[in-house]
Amino acid sequence: MKEHIQAHCKKLKLGHIGDVYDQMEAETYEEFLLRCLEKEVQAQEHNKVQRLIKKAGFSQLKTLENYDEAWAPELPSTVTMDSLKNLTFLEDKQNIMMVGSVGTGKTFLASALGVGACRKGKEVRFYRVNDLVSKLLEKHNNGTLNRFMRGFRKAELIILDELGFVPFHKDGAELLFSLIAECYEQTSVIVTSNLEFGQWNTIFGDKRLTAAIMDRLVHHAHIITFTGESYRLTNALSKSKRE
Repeated sequence: MKEHIQAHCKKLKLGHIGDVYDQMEAETYEEFLLRCLEKEVQAQEHNKVQRLIKKAGFSQLKTLENYDEAWAPELPSTVTMDSLKNLTFLEDKQNIMMVGSVGTGKTFLASALGVGACRKGKEVRFYRVNDLVSKLLEKHNNGTLNRFMRGFRKAELIILDELGFVPFHKDGAELLFSLIAECYEQTSVIVTSNLEFGQWNTIFGDKRLTAAIMDRLVHHAHIITFTGESYRLTNALSKSKRE
């Protein structure tokens, strides 16, 4: 009997009910059915979030619950930590620019906001910028760039991490500009960079292209500056002292 129930549930794409129905306690048929359906909904929502997180491609899984606000940056008047956590900027198609020295927590906060978006059912893409530029060049050269870009158009949040570590080839910079231009006022973008805006020309190598990229990213953006010592270095020193 159980095998038949599980088979029917699987066919109806209600697989979780087939696994848990015999564990449900209820006083009426209606209560039993409700509890089974609630378990199925919970399982499907959990699985959807896990798929979105995997698809996003985070380099490390970080969450807002684990974010130490003692290391939080001083925020501009345009945004609060609560509004960041609530992802209000996504609703308004706004960008977040995170600028500061290496190790000050930019990637942690950006990733945590991305995971938070996945938990709300949003499509997210996370890329280290150098890896993304290499992939754009690869897709352009093998003729699959349009298909790759269609995947980006589905995203509601794009995280571009570590902008500024390596200068780009002219073709790569132009392809990155094309992607950013498509996102403009359509998709929210979070950028983390160790360079001040005045140094961005050293990455893109062309003043007009740099100005065009900055114009699209900074317009409708909250600019957050990270200062202080390296979070990773401080933790490593603290751990060394304890040992």
